[in-house]
Amino acid sequence: MGGRELLESADVGVDAAGAAIDDGDVLDLLEPPVREWWVEQFGAFVPENGGFFTPPQKEAVPLIHEGENALIAAPTGSGKTLASFTSIINELFRRERAEGLENSVYCLYVSPLKSLANDIHRNLEVPLDGITEKLDERGEDAEIRHAIRHGDTSDSDRQKMLRETPHILNTTPETLAILLNSPKFREKLRTVEYVVVDEIHSLAENKRGTHLSVSLERLEALADDSPTRIGCSATVEPLDAMAEFLVGQEQPGGDPRDYELVDARFAREFDMELMCPTDDLVNTPPDAVNDRFYRDLHDLIGDHTNTLVFTNTRSGAERVLHNLRERNDDYDEDNSGCHHGSLSKERRQEIERDLKSGDLDVVTTSTSLELGIDMPHIDLVVQVGSPKSVASLLQRVGRAGHQLGETVTGRVVALDRDELVECAVMLKKAEDGFVDRVFVPERAQDVAAQHVYGMAIAEIRPEAEIRGILERAYPYRNYTDEEWESLMRYLTADYEGMEDKNVYAKVWRDTNDAPDGEHHYEEYPVGEHLMGKRGRLARVIYMTNIGTIPDSFTCDVFTRSGDEWVGQLDEAYLDTLESGDVFVLGGQNFEYRYRRGSKVYVDPTSSRPTVPSWFSERLPLSYDLGREILSFQRELLDKMERGGAGAVRHWLREFPLDENSVRAVARMFEEQVKYAGRESVSTDERLVVEEELDREEYERRYYVHSNYGRRFNDGFSRLLAYRIAREANANVQVAVADNGFSLSMPLNRKVDVLGVVDDIHPADVREDLRASLEGTDLLQRYFRIDATRALMILKRYKGYEKSAAEQQMNSEMLLGFAEDLEGFAVVEETYREILEDKLNVGAIEDVLEAVEAGEVAVEHFRVRSPSPRAFGLATLMASDVVLAEDESEVLQRFHERVMEEIGDDAAEPGLGEI
Repeated sequence: MGGRELLESADVGVDAAGAAIDDGDVLDLLEPPVREWWVEQFGAFVPENGGFFTPPQKEAVPLIHEGENALIAAPTGSGKTLASFTSIINELFRRERAEGLENSVYCLYVSPLKSLANDIHRNLEVPLDGITEKLDERGEDAEIRHAIRHGDTSDSDRQKMLRETPHILNTTPETLAILLNSPKFREKLRTVEYVVVDEIHSLAENKRGTHLSVSLERLEALADDSPTRIGCSATVEPLDAMAEFLVGQEQPGGDPRDYELVDARFAREFDMELMCPTDDLVNTPPDAVNDRFYRDLHDLIGDHTNTLVFTNTRSGAERVLHNLRERNDDYDEDNSGCHHGSLSKERRQEIERDLKSGDLDVVTTSTSLELGIDMPHIDLVVQVGSPKSVASLLQRVGRAGHQLGETVTGRVVALDRDELVECAVMLKKAEDGFVDRVFVPERAQDVAAQHVYGMAIAEIRPEAEIRGILERAYPYRNYTDEEWESLMRYLTADYEGMEDKNVYAKVWRDTNDAPDGEHHYEEYPVGEHLMGKRGRLARVIYMTNIGTIPDSFTCDVFTRSGDEWVGQLDEAYLDTLESGDVFVLGGQNFEYRYRRGSKVYVDPTSSRPTVPSWFSERLPLSYDLGREILSFQRELLDKMERGGAGAVRHWLREFPLDENSVRAVARMFEEQVKYAGRESVSTDERLVVEEELDREEYERRYYVHSNYGRRFNDGFSRLLAYRIAREANANVQVAVADNGFSLSMPLNRKVDVLGVVDDIHPADVREDLRASLEGTDLLQRYFRIDATRALMILKRYKGYEKSAAEQQMNSEMLLGFAEDLEGFAVVEETYREILEDKLNVGAIEDVLEAVEAGEVAVEHFRVRSPSPRAFGLATLMASDVVLAEDESEVLQRFHERVMEEIGDDAAEPGLGEI
């Protein structure tokens, strides 16, 4: 029976060429047993869905059937997985019935997470078993094998895959790279015709995606025919760039391979709202805010079947669950749980099983459930605090409402005034269809080193061929001759003294002729530049050390006097610290002095903290969302100028906000403008620097309202501190947040900050930022990570596994040597990664170019006490902020000063010289 006979009326869509597609057209593409299974499985959804196929399925199935590369962008729960696999399964069953399949792999499914690969593996069993049963009913015998292989796969299962190879193999980027260098299994990959890359956005934004993109080009060179590539994501932008990342290029420097876009990102109904426990987050006591929050959360959980609660930190997830259980007898270990990366694998898997079965009323989590397993019973997602990007919001909220036709229900709870503004803009932009861009790391030399080494190990081949494979990958499309030669100098150990540091050559490169003219390799022309591996243990070293996920460790903290142990810090936290910074550990304040390997040395101090304890754990505000917030603030000021606070409240009620949120946001900006004028608010046309003189602390503080996200602020603050320290000959302390940063120096040091900003030419930014990194722990840590990725430092060698702390000790000894080598690839990559990927140097250059062109004005004003929009920045610098209760008291004190200055009739109090 064909698709036309199965459907009396069809739901019509449009294909890539604009032609109408209906369900009958798609069903007609399927083999009879596949079609029968599909109709039985999804026929019940006709009333809710308007047909047998969801929008992404209707567009994607015909494209993949024709062998077209495709990027499928559609919400979680909209059937992306089946959209990817239906045509593949259909073709494999057709071929198995007609001529039989070889004992090799035809389809690769690549996932960023083992848990997601495991879940897809389980989900594939449903169609494969169902279609096999249909064939059995017809008296036909056909089998499509599928298996999963990643780091947890046993040796026996790996050997079994060689004897009985899966036709569909689920794996991870790291395991795929290993398989490409496995002499026996790589032959099983020559038949691959399809590659599905799931959650492509979460890979493209980091070096795991860079590594995968080169692996796909190596697979392309290995396979008998060019595999069809399918990418999937719920939240990805820009679509064309992500599609080009997926498909790569036919030739280095050429056009991307052909692809089609399936853009069904807003094919589901969303019900999202911002909630706030009070309209006054300054004066409402913290206990009252908490009471209202947990009461509201309990009511939301009670109104839904299964609730998933996201927080921004692991400790926050634990705290929310603990308080729910303490405040309500309704929650216990049988119906509630917590899931995050610090828990054991067994505990996480237990929570995942209970979520899938619907046995848990509520689960709290940080980021670990943002991607991954299908949770069909979740009907509400609550996000506590800002998730820092529209993409992350949609990804998290999209975990709810997985049944076809269900509305996705999400509630965002803001407990901080700055986050209120973030979340208000975020929810409105999500409604408008905005998604933050993914930024792909460019030309990473450590990843290039791994793959070039791997290709040389696999076989002796022309150097041009190896370089061509690398440059066909999207991240290396602009790779230069200079970068290639720098990489070659490292890989061939073409630097004096390298072997003395136990860094040996990994490859040889030579022309295909001996001194006497003898031809070495007859398959290649005389004079061809060839490349091969160096060292007897090359393959073992490569297979046991590849990958891009860095090891991490905790550092023991000791006092310099007395060598007393005071606690531990995660090493990522040290990225934020420079000598002289003050942080809180165990309720005490310590001044950071220096680190040696895994030991940190500090001095007890009564000085204020300069770096908040959560800094390294929270996700950073995205640059794109920060820009949208600045545009929002300009529009809000225009509304206020024309109609006052009432007009602002009226406008904000068009946003998905509750009334408390509307009033709190409007009040904050009203107080800001009354206190310091509208020019005190940063917009997309204005960058504001606020100056405060604290005579009690004998300090001068600058609050820079640069709402471009934490990566931008981290880089821009380092740049300004570097320039100011040189100009004022003073120690500058820095505290960074998502909406700006603070600079602090002695009161007797006066600096023209506007002049400093004006004097920074965009062309000088990289050089100055690079100079500011010299000798920092940030540079040392990233050098260790990149040196380990480049196999300059081996994590595993001859059965010995080197800990991250030992790797760090090695890297500290190597860094001084490597920095003295001209154009050393690993050092250059370390600076590139920090400047471009961590500190967003490109955005800093863009903003300073706009300042130079007069498109962004830099405004400066002075205050006796921090303005309302600087409260969050000022609390980072306040001497008595250690606990949340202390922060509340400081905020109240700031607010009281502002209200005293404003009065009832004051026009512009708080301005002028002090």
